[in-house]
Amino acid sequence: MQKITPHLWYDKEAKEAAEFYTSVFPQSKIKDSTTLHNTPSGTVDIVTIELLGQDFMLISAGPLFKFNEAISFMVYCDTQEEIDYYWEKLSAVPEAEQCGWLKDKFGLSWQIVPTAMDEMMKDKDQEKLARVTEAFLKMKKFDIVALKRAYQGK
Repeated sequence: MQKITPHLWYDKEAKEAAEFYTSVFPQSKIKDSTTLHNTPSGTVDIVTIELLGQDFMLISAGPLFKFNEAISFMVYCDTQEEIDYYWEKLSAVPEAEQCGWLKDKFGLSWQIVPTAMDEMMKDKDQEKLARVTEAFLKMKKFDIVALKRAYQGK
């Protein structure tokens, strides 16, 4: 068992979200599903899923809590095709799209990030950092080629 497991609270959609996320991410599966009856929240579904080797627990326990941008999940992508794939599958709120961030149909925030950008952002050259930052601040979905051009000063 992993030491830390993200626990996501849904109103009634834990099972639906589990099916959705495991259909989007390769090498993913629903590991367990339990329904509790007669709780203070009524009937509660608890679903454990694995996405790319990371366990998540999803619970349907009523509308007490809502997702917000304070928590997001980063998905590192090696290619533009990967970025495009996850963006198409996950983005459901166009007005929330900015700088690689999106919201899915459940209101959960995701960051779809090129792996190459991680190295760019660690560079100590302030001019390179400024160019990359200026480029990505204008983007909704990240464009790897445009980011690399900005990094190289082209």
